[in-house]
Amino acid sequence: MVPLSILDLSPVPEGSDVGQALRNSADLARHAEGLGYGRFWMAEHHNMPGIASAATAVALAHVGAATQRIRIGAGGIMLPNHAPLVVAEQFGTLAALHPGRVELGLGRAPGTDQIAAHALRRNLAADEGQFPRDVVELMNYFRPAQPGQRLRAVPGEGQEVPIWILGSSTFGAQLAAALGLPFAFASHFAPQMMFEAMTVYRQGFRPSEQLSAPKVMLGLNVIAAETDEEARFLFTSQQQSVLNLRSGRPGKLPPPVEDMASRLDARGEAILRNALACAVVGSRETVRQGLKAFIAETGADELMATGMIYDHEKRKRSFSLLAEAAGM
Repeated sequence: MVPLSILDLSPVPEGSDVGQALRNSADLARHAEGLGYGRFWMAEHHNMPGIASAATAVALAHVGAATQRIRIGAGGIMLPNHAPLVVAEQFGTLAALHPGRVELGLGRAPGTDQIAAHALRRNLAADEGQFPRDVVELMNYFRPAQPGQRLRAVPGEGQEVPIWILGSSTFGAQLAAALGLPFAFASHFAPQMMFEAMTVYRQGFRPSEQLSAPKVMLGLNVIAAETDEEARFLFTSQQQSVLNLRSGRPGKLPPPVEDMASRLDARGEAILRNALACAVVGSRETVRQGLKAFIAETGADELMATGMIYDHEKRKRSFSLLAEAAGM
């Protein structure tokens, strides 16, 4: 098995609220730390009632205060929504509070719809070349200040926060390869270009101060329970959520249902088949076999598991079973 980490979208279940979702995230991070997971990342999403981690740096500060050893990071910060200096100051603050534990994944997508993207940026007329320039600018803010440097990230300078490039296409793969950075592919929701992106990244990789050889982390949906039947039942919450989002009706995470198949038409089946192609759902043994098969097929260096489960205790149990299946 390869190293395992967790991507937490801080789900807000129906009948609950954002405050409880964030408290659940801190509880899950403590649980993950005890199980031996390597990283606990949170993601930036906006205008989505079912995801509580929009202010990602603030949410990570909450999680960092609740844990002691596990690495915390963004998976990711959507850099076009922010000035690089602001991100450097935010994650420089996190790194000062939690030395040696903070890392930063950067994405090019808005993490939201066009209405929210315009509210965040005020101007959507950015050229495609701006994201690579912003990444390099941000990396420079984390380096030690030079004599006479007029613009400095305080906190931030000298922190050398590790950077990952996120992507769901070959664009991020090319950038990560050119800069010699680790690459995290969003196969947990956009798996279509996974193999092509990994090939582009590995073939084009140039060693850097941060990384001497290519490193690929893949997102994987994992829902584990005592039986295959229970896991499939729990998975219906995430399936409903994906359908609602792709149909323009984002909402809180629905409770699981027994009759998911009867609710699907051909379009719904196609949406789930495409969006959730990279998913392992079942008992501990089923998950163990699924992990082995996925790693063998992809050659991933690391996996980042995520799973939207309505009941928080069952979500914690899912990650416990995953850890057992992986031999952690």
